[in-house]
Amino acid sequence: MAREQIAPTKSNLMRVKERLVTAKEGYDLLEQKREILVMELMRKVEQVKLLERDLDQGVETAYPCLKRMLIVVGRERADRLSRNIKYSFDLREKRVAVAGMTLPSLEVRLPEVELKYSPANSFAECDETVLEFFKLLKILTELAAVRTIAWRLAREVRKTQRRVNALEKMVIPTARDTKVYIEAALEEKDRDAFFTSKLLKKKGVSGSNA
Repeated sequence: MAREQIAPTKSNLMRVKERLVTAKEGYDLLEQKREILVMELMRKVEQVKLLERDLDQGVETAYPCLKRMLIVVGRERADRLSRNIKYSFDLREKRVAVAGMTLPSLEVRLPEVELKYSPANSFAECDETVLEFFKLLKILTELAAVRTIAWRLAREVRKTQRRVNALEKMVIPTARDTKVYIEAALEEKDRDAFFTSKLLKKKGVSGSNA
């Protein structure tokens, strides 16, 4: 039996009862929070799976385009064309409300697709490759954002689970055992007081009769 080492008094019994009620309420709230977090995490995991599927399909399309473009244009010429192509990407942190919490995530603003080479050097294969890789990039940024939230949700689930376990396996049993111990000690004290009082009364009656 795990209990606190405190004196079995009525005031301590009241404090332990209040602590037990608070611990049980906290346990119920944390358990609800854990269930909500797990449901939200499962939703994010499903989103990740869908995005990974889209990513696989995008890779299957984009890399053959690149291969065709290299065959038509030639690796050296493609390398020369790519050196003049530069894009700016805006990457920043954004706050996302999930399961009643505000979690940090990623926001990536992709630039508009521009074909940055002269018409004389234009090839349909180049245009197709650029467009396919932009699609791939969009999926990758969405995947990174959702994975970030999923990872933070998983961490929050673990943290909440540890608190639930602490309440369930330590705080509540200790408070409950302490309450039982104090109640038993107080009942025993009351019984002793009752019998002592009865004995004293009996002795008082016997003395007066003598």
